[in-house]
Amino acid sequence: MVVTHLGPYIAYVNVHDAVALIAPAIHMPGGTWADLGAGGGTFTRALVRLLGPGTTVHAVDRDAGAMAALRVPGISTHVADFADEEAWRALALPPLDGILLANALHFVRDQRALLARVAAALAPNGRLVVVEYEGRAPSRWVPYPVGMERLGELVSGALTAPVRVGARRSAYGGSMYAAWAEPVPREGG
Repeated sequence: MVVTHLGPYIAYVNVHDAVALIAPAIHMPGGTWADLGAGGGTFTRALVRLLGPGTTVHAVDRDAGAMAALRVPGISTHVADFADEEAWRALALPPLDGILLANALHFVRDQRALLARVAAALAPNGRLVVVEYEGRAPSRWVPYPVGMERLGELVSGALTAPVRVGARRSAYGGSMYAAWAEPVPREGG
């Protein structure tokens, strides 16, 4: 297995593993997506592979070095803190067909507010795909854990109940899961 750097920690997930984990959550080819907290880009590259030609994936991360290394066809990089409301607005992303949060949501203190912004940024048939750790206690590397049950509580009202589509053993013990949710239909829409 290839060791890939993702943010401040090492995750034992390569692009092939990432494709296998999130593939069941991808509902249509092509389109415009965002990968929030893209880090080294393992899941970003997996997303581009799964979505195919003509796809644009906006990779967003605070790490300018990681974003510079991720400049490849199909990926538009943005150096920004996606969890910061002002930085989010400044991104001025178009309505998105999908948003990926892979091992990033557990770094966000106000997860409910972020997920409300994510829901508002999705096109009507858009999809949020989340990869997170199941059953983790708060730690330096996972300060705000988001197990499946917690994810369901956080998205309530803004997104549909999350659907778990995959899991794999984590190199750090326990497991990681992949799930998707869609925007709750808006009034009058």
